[in-house]
This record gives sequence, C-alpha cells and structure tokens, in this order.
Amino acid sequence: MAKGFEELISKVNSCSMKTVSVAVAQDTPVLEAVKAAKERNIANAILVGDEDKIRELAKSIDMDLTGYEIIDEKDDYTAALKAVELVHNGKADMYMKGLIDTKSFLKSVLDKEVGLRNNRPLSHVCVFEIEGVEKLLFLTDVAFMTYPTLEDKVNIIANTVEICNACGIDMPKVAPLAAVEVVNPKMPATVDAAELTKMCEEGKIPGCIVDGPLSMDLAICPEAAAHKGAEGRKIVGDADVLLFPDIHAGNLVYKTLVHTAKVKNGNIITGTKAPVILTSRSDDFETKVNSIALGSVVAEAMRNN
Repeated sequence: MAKGFEELISKVNSCSMKTVSVAVAQDTPVLEAVKAAKERNIANAILVGDEDKIRELAKSIDMDLTGYEIIDEKDDYTAALKAVELVHNGKADMYMKGLIDTKSFLKSVLDKEVGLRNNRPLSHVCVFEIEGVEKLLFLTDVAFMTYPTLEDKVNIIANTVEICNACGIDMPKVAPLAAVEVVNPKMPATVDAAELTKMCEEGKIPGCIVDGPLSMDLAICPEAAAHKGAEGRKIVGDADVLLFPDIHAGNLVYKTLVHTAKVKNGNIITGTKAPVILTSRSDDFETKVNSIALGSVVAEAMRNN
C-alpha cells in the first residue's frame, strides 16, 4: 500500500512506461508537468494541438521535444477528439486536459464514437498525502457531482474503490460523512449514509467497508473515536475514503487542505474506460505531475484487470 506520492511514483517506475494523450497541449503549465513526468519516468506524452504554439512554448521552458509525438490540429475541439480517440483506440493510456475549457473537454470524454464512456456515471477523486497522516486519503466527490443521490453515491464508491485498489488498498474503509454520527431524519446526509452502510453489509456495495454516518473527527482521528466511545464502529479514525454529501462540503475541505496544510495531492476523473486527468488552472505544478502519476498507476491496474 502506497503511503505517499513518492511510493506511488516508485510503483509507476516498476511498470511499463505509460503514455498520456494531451488535448490542446499548447499550455505552459501542462507542458512543464509533461516534461517532468517524462524526466522522472512516470509517463511519455502525445501532444495534440497547435504545433507551432506547442514548439514555441516548449522552447520557452527549455523542453526538448525529441521523442514526443505531436499531432498538429488548430481547432481546439477537434484536437480534443483526436486526443481522446488515441486513448479510445489504445494508442495512449490516459487522457489529460490542456488549454481547453472543461465543458468541451468533458464533452470529448463522453463522445459516443471516440470517447471513454463506461457503464457508470463520472465522478472525481482527489488523493491526498497529508503531513502527519501515515497513509493516503481519498476524497470524493470534491469537483464533479454537485448533489449526488443515493444511487450516485453507490457509483462514486465503486469508482473510488477502483482507485484505492490501484494504489494497493484491497479493502478500503469508506466513511460517508455528515455533521453528526447518528441518523437524523431531518438530515438527509445521515439517512443516505446509513443506507449505504446497510447496502454494503448486504453485499450490494462490494470490495470495501462502509460505516456511516460519521463526523469528520470520527473518520480520521482515532483519539476522537476513543474519546466519543466509538470503538465499536467499523471505522475508528482510520478511514481511507472520505465520501462527502455534496460538492460544497467536499470542495471546502479540499481547498482548506490545499491552502492551510502541508500536503501533496493528485486528481483523477473516474467511471471511464481509461484514466482522465482534469486539473484546475489553479493547481500547482506538483499536483499536475502527481495526477499523471496517479493516472499511470490506475492505467496499469486497468490493464492488468
């Protein structure tokens, strides 16, 4: 089980080199991440977009394009379709957003002819390495699903379990979060959490342990669990997956961690036939590199399965 991103990268280095297909690659931060990923033997890249601009930007960051395949396409959405088709056809292992708006990028992911549709809805997983926490934490969904229904949450768990498995966690502990750890009919998040726990116990949500509702302290702090007399719970401060009731809760926690704690993180879209890397313009360089590493680990697991 990887406890941090350096261990994840070591896991990547022990596998065959993966290839990321970049849509509209004329983007300096993305090219910097792609360059670093190749130098660290995480992944190679196929760059799809305006070749003149790609070469100009690469020169400005001292990036040697020798060995990179470049597909010249001036139109952004056509470039996205060509890039995602490379993954669809197995010529690349994962798909990454470059200088294209998120709506158009996701439209290409869902394209019926060349996209990466799977049999589940898409969801977002953020993997955090946090100083003082001796394992990776998987946060979902902090960026994609706004107000997930109970059925959506079942799919989010299934998507996230696959990512956990790829990172070496065979039976992840999933904590459906709420403000309290008891069921309150006036708080829908607690009702959903209890139902998810029951469904897992009945075998309807396989491959994981679900225990909810849980407050955040009970999910991640063993001392809090002991203090509250929660030792009989299936999760006592040792959750692997934090399942948020809605995008507000997830995004607030995500941004609080990024801006106040010493962390490393990587992000991935799941529920697709291949890993999809959707980073924000505000994400730093290391987050983009970590996301490529995470995509490589998931791509290897998908290939093996």
